[in-house]
Amino acid sequence: MTLQLTHYINGQRTAPSARTQTTYQPSTGEARGEVSLASVAEVEQAIEAGKQAFPAWAATTPLNRARVLFKYKALLEAHADELAELITREHGKVFDDAKGELTRGLEVVEFACGIPHLLKGEHTEQVGGGVDAWSVNQPLGVVAGIAPFNFPAMVPMWMFPIAIACGNTFIMKPSEKDPSVPLRLAELLTEAGLPDGVFNVVNGDKEAVDVLLTHPDIQAVSFVGSTPIAEYIYSKGCEHGKRVQALGGAKNHMLVMPDADLDQTVNALMGAAYGSAGERCMAISVAVAVGDEVADKLVAALSPKVKALKIGDGMSPGMEMGPLVSVQHLQKVKGFVDQGVNEGAELVVDGRETRVPGLESGYFMGGCLFDKVQPEMTIYREEIFGPVLCIVRVPDFATGVKLINEHEYGNGTAIFTRDGDAARQFCNVIQVGMVGVNVPIPVPMAFHSFGGWKRSLFGPLHMHGPDGVRFYTKRKAITSRWPTGIRSGAEFVMPTMK
Repeated sequence: MTLQLTHYINGQRTAPSARTQTTYQPSTGEARGEVSLASVAEVEQAIEAGKQAFPAWAATTPLNRARVLFKYKALLEAHADELAELITREHGKVFDDAKGELTRGLEVVEFACGIPHLLKGEHTEQVGGGVDAWSVNQPLGVVAGIAPFNFPAMVPMWMFPIAIACGNTFIMKPSEKDPSVPLRLAELLTEAGLPDGVFNVVNGDKEAVDVLLTHPDIQAVSFVGSTPIAEYIYSKGCEHGKRVQALGGAKNHMLVMPDADLDQTVNALMGAAYGSAGERCMAISVAVAVGDEVADKLVAALSPKVKALKIGDGMSPGMEMGPLVSVQHLQKVKGFVDQGVNEGAELVVDGRETRVPGLESGYFMGGCLFDKVQPEMTIYREEIFGPVLCIVRVPDFATGVKLINEHEYGNGTAIFTRDGDAARQFCNVIQVGMVGVNVPIPVPMAFHSFGGWKRSLFGPLHMHGPDGVRFYTKRKAITSRWPTGIRSGAEFVMPTMK
């Protein structure tokens, strides 16, 4: 029986839509189910459900909202293996990596459980004679999130826990490639006691997205994905008066200094470049080696490890890398490797023809390692989003910093060194939003905020953490006095504090 992946509106799954799209299991290449593609009317139904649920949910005390999230946290922990298996079956990443993704999403739920404290405003007594002033943070209304395929659990959980904790209602539009986890997350929210209509899931394509960007009842839109789509989301949403945060693409560099611990650096690069088959916006895709000696050592140490990557079905024990998410994406990544070879980069390890015995129809690709990559090459300039690591050689620290700062993306970066002064200077001058010092993937914890610079982020606020609370609330400033002579008559001059 074909798995039917429909929508979740007003506390229940809906009937299938007129339009559907097949989902696949990346490790086998076999059809897994049919996902509904929402019509305009179906998206509007979800928005209406959120609109109807908003007044009561906004009036619910922050403490009681937090109690729902505490119950939700317990349910997520109880169903962690089930959710991780869904991620592995539909996305392809290995099971342990899927568990890690879930944990990082759960951390945002834990952060949102502190919403009574996070929503506290400011108060000043006696700003003037008998006058007090204070501010409050209030919910926006119905808000929406649009998530990519690479983190079907974590990225949605960067968005909706904080949004609903702040008193908003939420419309989630996950990737149509792997929608099972967001649907299951919705069911668990209902089980935790979230009122019907507060959280809704609509599956779909551009037709559904455009409704969310233009509908007058949607107040804000969050997005994570590629830069061209992020630009479209941002401009279209802003054009229609939405508050928008849109996280785009990345090309993350690791600057490797001559004094770096070679074993530590190589192990960090292996995990950061090839984990999740490179399908991470925080993956390290460029190693910037300071000096030819450093580069030669990196190539010599990395090559056998890349060739020895354990590649297979993510549910099989001991696997280090699973398949890419779709056959189309597999061909796209292979095309980048072809282009790198044609443009003159040295392909040290070629994983294009990797086959997994018994899974010949799966979307597998081995790790690729390029050396002597030049900044003008396509594989350096563009985000590949696959298991491809480029090594660029620079003569010194300053040249490496200049190279990173001149790239159009500024999502994440790292420096590997034993020199505290070099690390401090790097952190100070680098034009990138998230920086690691001997940490290859510097994703902030949930109580900080996630986001890049330059063409990696559109909008002023980052995701989760304090910026997440700011994004999903509007601040109201109140000035109040209760003088005995308030009935004395009107005043026609600018009020001042006396």
